[in-house]
Amino acid sequence: MNNVIEQNREWIESTWEKVDKKLSRTAVKSREKLPYTTVNGVHDDKQGDQVGWWTNGFWGGMMWLMYEATGNEEYRKTAERSEELLDPALKRVKELHHDVGFMWHLTSGANYRLTGNKDSLTRDFFAATSLFSRYNIDGDYIRAWNNSWGDSSNAGFSIIDCLMNISLLYWASDEIGDDRFRKIAIRQMNMALRDHIRPDGSVNHIVDHEIDKVGVVRVLAGQGYSETSCWSRGLSWAVYGSVISYIHTGNEEYLNAAKKTADYFIEHCKKTNYLPLVDFDAPETPVYYDSTAGMCAACGMLEIAKYVSEEESIRYTEAALNILKASDEHFCNYEEDEDALVLMGTERYPHNDAERKGLHIPIIYGDFFFVEALCKLKGRKFFIW
Repeated sequence: MNNVIEQNREWIESTWEKVDKKLSRTAVKSREKLPYTTVNGVHDDKQGDQVGWWTNGFWGGMMWLMYEATGNEEYRKTAERSEELLDPALKRVKELHHDVGFMWHLTSGANYRLTGNKDSLTRDFFAATSLFSRYNIDGDYIRAWNNSWGDSSNAGFSIIDCLMNISLLYWASDEIGDDRFRKIAIRQMNMALRDHIRPDGSVNHIVDHEIDKVGVVRVLAGQGYSETSCWSRGLSWAVYGSVISYIHTGNEEYLNAAKKTADYFIEHCKKTNYLPLVDFDAPETPVYYDSTAGMCAACGMLEIAKYVSEEESIRYTEAALNILKASDEHFCNYEEDEDALVLMGTERYPHNDAERKGLHIPIIYGDFFFVEALCKLKGRKFFIW
């Protein structure tokens, strides 16, 4: 792995320099915001009615990654402010969902682990108890959302994304020396092996479970093209989420799942020169990309590379670098007139005009995972998950 990285050292360092230059500016400019995307190049703000939006922790988390890597106090100030801006969401208990890990483990969790801030510990642990409480004992899954889709109930819904959020539960058990949280995280990971990750390495996005016994009622397309296709960002959640569970447990089955899903991602991403499509099984035209899927998957591959044979390590590291370099060339913007770093993100496969509003836009977690991948390549040891 190190040889591959060293061979790309010049690109890594020159790219990092551009990223640091850009983000040191936007860290100050967008300090009073919780950004999601940009409008005419300017960060939007998810405060107010949307303070509980699931992506609202990525901006602060990215600031902590930059602070840890550079020591620049401006990044720390923005990270701490971002955490404060999230506080109103903690009071909306009925609106909390399974993505509390994305929201608070990347902000409060990072703050506590880097600085020892006890208020941040309280926030992160509250989020952990909220996620813990979503586990359905009879159905054996963590419920994704509350009843919020009109008259239809989503009580049986689990989604592949949650594999990223359960790092919060592993941390909580480690922090207080109580395995209850860890056991729920393991059960969710095992459920994903059973119900979300398919034998060929592709994934189901949404699974609707029986709520009073273990069983699958149906599979839904979610943000993918169809219920039988493979949404690329969902696959990236599985790649990275599976290896995160391996890191926290040492269970080889989880590492094998990470490899299997990563292999599927790599083979399908090669077909488009390492620029990931929104859905790997969608029609060939029109062509829809999702840069965020590549950024997340690359992070997962770089972690997988640490725990496999030398031959496999080279393969996963090279694949991650191919994705990152292709995205850098085609999707990244380092100019001052654009607050976002990574463009061409896509929320979901668009089936209609309304859904096309989320097509090929900058999305904050694309920036976050690009920064995290560069931190890994630079040899930074802080593992935010």
